Amino acid sequence: MNGILLVDKPQRLTSHDVVARARRTLNTRAIGHSGTLDPLATGLLILCIGPATRLSEYLLGQDKRYVATITLGISTNTDDSDGEILAQRPVPNTSAAQLTYIKQQFSGLISQIPPQFSAIKRNGQHAYVLARKGEQVALEARQVTVSELELRIEGDYLQMAVRCTSGTYIRSLARDIGEQLGCGGHLSMLRRTHIGPFSVDEATPIDQISPAKLLPADRAVQSFAKVQLSSATTPRFLLGQSVLASIIGDSPQARFCRVYDTWDAFLGIGQWLPENGGTVKPVKVLTG
Repeated sequence: MNGILLVDKPQRLTSHDVVARARRTLNTRAIGHSGTLDPLATGLLILCIGPATRLSEYLLGQDKRYVATITLGISTNTDDSDGEILAQRPVPNTSAAQLTYIKQQFSGLISQIPPQFSAIKRNGQHAYVLARKGEQVALEARQVTVSELELRIEGDYLQMAVRCTSGTYIRSLARDIGEQLGCGGHLSMLRRTHIGPFSVDEATPIDQISPAKLLPADRAVQSFAKVQLSSATTPRFLLGQSVLASIIGDSPQARFCRVYDTWDAFLGIGQWLPENGGTVKPVKVLTG
């Protein structure tokens, strides 16, 4: 069994719960995911099955899209609705001009401090483990990019649509926007709608997981240029040797390419070396 599975994760299940369910349903241990979702969140989770688990790193760095609700006026220790209330403040009236200003402040390259309840490790322990003990963890700010941000006020709630780089904490975004408004806030709804080119509209509910829902493994790297090997060079590539080859279509912008045999079977990932007429060096061989 080899491929990728798009799952629409329901609320209250962890990403590991989804993996465990898929392992039982598909009867295989070789399953990994390309980026977790908190139990509160719903939406797109990509599972890599069988040899395709070796492609998960190429999915991890993809941009992600979310829709979210920020409950204003209430701050929590987890920065979401699963936490304990730390403070409650009145929600001020917010003008369109203020929303525009906030959108500008939180768009582009921004710095954010991860939530206290996060999986970041300090002294060998996850921050959330220390936070549960009541310890305040000093977490360093990180640079992330928010390429698209839409905000809409509905009473004491702020509706948000965001496209951002991998590693962005939407809980931190909710907390910081609430503070910018002067009333605090926390994330009360989060749904991931896209990971790179993949949409939750393509995803299957967790109770409908089956081998028939698997997508071809090479869908994970469709942005890479394609190389098709000859019957003579295929065995050498499978043995880990660099081979001469030609790019199909435009020359790649990235250094990686997806490699196929004469019959268009996906063999793995190569490094494209344009010197000497074009050479492909094996990076990940998924068959052979």
